[in-house]
Amino acid sequence: MSCHKRLSTETNNNKNNSNNNRVNNKKAWLILLLSTALAVANGQAEANGKPHIIIIMADDMGFDDVSFRGSNHFLTPNIDALAYSGVILNNLYTPAMCTPSRAALLTGKYPINTGMQHYVIVNDQPWGLPLNETTMAQIFKQNGYYTSLLGKWHLGMSRRNFTPTERGFDHHFGYLGAYVDYYDQTLMQNGKNYSRGHDFRSNLQVSHEHVGEYLTDVLTEAAVQLIDQHNATAKPLFLLLSHLAPHAANDDQPMQAPAEELAQFAYIKDETRRYYAAMVSRLDKSVGRVIDALARRQLLQQSIVLFLSDNGGPTEGMHATKASNYPLRGQKNSPWEGGIRSSAAIWSTEFEKLGSVWRQPFYIGDLLPTLAEAAGISLPPTLKVDGLNLWSALKYGYESVEREILHNIDETDAYFAYTKGKWKVVNGTTVEGAYDGWLGSRHATEIDPRAASYEQVIRNTSVWQHLQEVNRGAERNITALRQQAQLGCSELPGTPCLPLKAPCLFDIDVDPCELNNLYEDHRNASFFLDMWDRIEQFAKQAHPPANKPADPKCDPRYYKNEWTWWEDEQQAGDVGVGTGTASKCLCVNNLPFILFIFLATLTGLWL
Repeated sequence: MSCHKRLSTETNNNKNNSNNNRVNNKKAWLILLLSTALAVANGQAEANGKPHIIIIMADDMGFDDVSFRGSNHFLTPNIDALAYSGVILNNLYTPAMCTPSRAALLTGKYPINTGMQHYVIVNDQPWGLPLNETTMAQIFKQNGYYTSLLGKWHLGMSRRNFTPTERGFDHHFGYLGAYVDYYDQTLMQNGKNYSRGHDFRSNLQVSHEHVGEYLTDVLTEAAVQLIDQHNATAKPLFLLLSHLAPHAANDDQPMQAPAEELAQFAYIKDETRRYYAAMVSRLDKSVGRVIDALARRQLLQQSIVLFLSDNGGPTEGMHATKASNYPLRGQKNSPWEGGIRSSAAIWSTEFEKLGSVWRQPFYIGDLLPTLAEAAGISLPPTLKVDGLNLWSALKYGYESVEREILHNIDETDAYFAYTKGKWKVVNGTTVEGAYDGWLGSRHATEIDPRAASYEQVIRNTSVWQHLQEVNRGAERNITALRQQAQLGCSELPGTPCLPLKAPCLFDIDVDPCELNNLYEDHRNASFFLDMWDRIEQFAKQAHPPANKPADPKCDPRYYKNEWTWWEDEQQAGDVGVGTGTASKCLCVNNLPFILFIFLATLTGLWL
């Protein structure tokens, strides 16, 4: 064989060997990649041990407007069935308004520590939850959860990076501002000559798909579809179903409900209250449908389900719905118990005392560390949350954790409210005392016809039946639980409280209705002076309010009559032509596949 032929043959053999080696290397890499992907998939399957967390939040619901509190004016059988099957939270506290309450929920911090303490974000104001704050959604997402917000946001929209999918939610379907019409999803801002703007999105995209449908039903259906389609093996679910109901809509038609729902409450003579009952009733049906969906997917055993309101109901004043916080003093946007105590209930198979009333004081900011503990998530100390991890206390049902709750310090309105143990101090008030009275009442004559067979109504709900099945038929004394969930107040008022003239002090354990002011009796007592010092410490460290004045450039007429992130649109020079939408992105909710593509690209396997 000639040297040329030998060299050619050896070259070809070397090429063949090189090709074979390359193929073998590719096969080895492919096996490694598939093994890695499989390991990740197995890790995801192990995440199935974490609980699914479902929070259903009402907007502006009165303390007495769930019938497990004892009212028979109208019934809420599904919410009641959840409450009696789980744990009634008799002392759950929230800030007195929407934006501060939602900020406290998602950050685990008092609003004074995030700048969210004064009033709410009005749609035309260019501010939001500070971007350096870590949200509950971010924490759960970072720890393997699929995070979804359905409904109200109200933590900023003037810039896109204020909005839910930029703050830890994988998915948002709902509205960004304060409230909308229940049917056309628009908001007409009071006192401004802005265009009436549409406010509803699917993630970052404007959505008109459900205009004409009742919003409570739209959000409920979205929750049911999410639960039905969620891959529970791959990731646990964190769902915040943040309803509009029973918040009022625009002032031209604030009370809205489907005709068939309204017809059930013809016995209620007051039209506003009749509509309110129907709005709450539709919300109650939503709770039932969510529980049904979890049961259908066999997810209840692994779920924590919480129902609460973001604050007390507005009986009078702006966006009044004649909600009742009976027998508590005050209402929404006030420092009194009627503004800051929420009717709430939670259910989990982890609880040892299901079918009980829990009297442990519990702040909405406690939910972040408490639910994180339930999910096996360790919060980094750098978060500096104000909330307490009360998972063990809730799980085992003990009520011995004495704690302080700073309800608020609002220097703009010149008031504060603070509780430590059984003592609550209030100094100053809101709206010049307009909401300082006892505004709610019980209706003795207008009674829901179903009340005559109340216990049977509860036991006939699918919620009761599903939860009893999971609880293995544990018996519940519904009548006794209902009685325990009611609050009692003194027959006769004691020393009056005039918060614009002097501080007020109450023993909330014996006087939840804030009838008897004990300030003069204890003003020099060491415990009161310690409380006062603590309040001053909070005030010195408070974050300045983040509120900003209105910006008329928000006007929806500039953005095809959509409420949108107008500061970004202005910066981009799109005023008058902007749609308020963003380009779509391709998102694959499958970590093993993404990992495979990424590694394959790096190693040259992806051809």
